[in-house]
Amino acid sequence: MNWDVVIGLEIHTQLATKSKIFSGSSTQYGASPNSQASLVDLGYPGVLPVLNRDAVCMAIKFGLATGCQISPRSIFARKNYFYPDLPKGYQITQFDSPLCENGYIDLDTNKKIRIVRAHLEEDAGKTIHTLEGDALIDYNRCGAPLLEIVSAPDMSSAEDALGYLKSLKEIITSIKASDCDMEKGNLRVDLNISVMPKGSKQLGTRREVKNVNSFKNIEKAIHYEFINQCQKIEAGESIDQETLLWDDKKGVTRSIRSKEDAHDYRYFPEPDLPPLEISDNLIKEIKKLIPELPRQIRQTLSSQ
Repeated sequence: MNWDVVIGLEIHTQLATKSKIFSGSSTQYGASPNSQASLVDLGYPGVLPVLNRDAVCMAIKFGLATGCQISPRSIFARKNYFYPDLPKGYQITQFDSPLCENGYIDLDTNKKIRIVRAHLEEDAGKTIHTLEGDALIDYNRCGAPLLEIVSAPDMSSAEDALGYLKSLKEIITSIKASDCDMEKGNLRVDLNISVMPKGSKQLGTRREVKNVNSFKNIEKAIHYEFINQCQKIEAGESIDQETLLWDDKKGVTRSIRSKEDAHDYRYFPEPDLPPLEISDNLIKEIKKLIPELPRQIRQTLSSQ
């Protein structure tokens, strides 16, 4: 092949707290639709968010387990966009000042994948499309605590991506931050894929495949996008920056919209939440709670 594939992953994992990130609503899975959405989750006028301490501690534990720097002062922001299952019209997240930065995952192949950032945010609801063409909205998931983990574009094959994801899942479940159950939506993966001439250091135009829901489909989507982008370039066509979905029945990616950039979301600091300040003592206490991680165990056993 004359082309190299470049892959980065954005992973959303729902943290295993009993209540939501900014309200006391339950996060229990499988409840009746719209039975676990409070006025805070729905963004009613006059309500105020209150940050869930357990979610913060779980995020810090993940950051420490992956070699991240923990920001002593991080800021929440509003990410503005319209979608029916986002009742506020914005999502509370972290933008300029994330909680965790500059970590890494060591794969069993001895390849290092950098983690650019891991930040806290709230989830949106769920849209269910019926065969009759209706769209049903379930707001139970609104406000569920998410940790978004953003890698650098350090992966050059589907094998790298799956190895990184498996290692990440091992760590998250070992520290009991999430069960990472993909069937329940507790682990969702966005793929950023581009191609460039073999040996080049100039990254190509990336295309994002959203919410891929299984390891097998992650592998299929990467292979499809790689071949598709190579064929387009060799045919003299340009690669459009787009947001895509994986159609497993047809085995292809489908465009859902042009890819947004940060300025499209009109980020601004969340006025109802003060900056999140993390003390050294809290970091020390959380560090004591981190168990021996699976890769460390494997290395110990292999050296005996």
